[in-house]
Amino acid sequence: MHRLNILAIHRDTKILATVLRLINTNENWNGIGSTSDEEAVEMFHQQPVGIVLFCAGIDETSEEKLKAIFSTQNPSPIFLQHYGGGSGLLSAEIYEALAKQGH
Repeated sequence: MHRLNILAIHRDTKILATVLRLINTNENWNGIGSTSDEEAVEMFHQQPVGIVLFCAGIDETSEEKLKAIFSTQNPSPIFLQHYGGGSGLLSAEIYEALAKQGH
């Protein structure tokens, strides 16, 4: 079965590691992450990404710039904002976004 790549972007390395660990507890998801916009763009271009997760600390300017860049390569990624709240909330946000897209 194909695993869904989820690109998480967070400025704090330790929190990003926690977010990725939570994502990767689901056998159908593959969490990849970046602390910089440039690295996020590289990762997005290197593999198919189904969800881009903007975590706390990503300012509106960076978010809009990244959405524009990502959308030119792939018009269908799901963009989510996640501000924390634990594994249950993160999973629920991802499942809800997938359900809205018909996945």
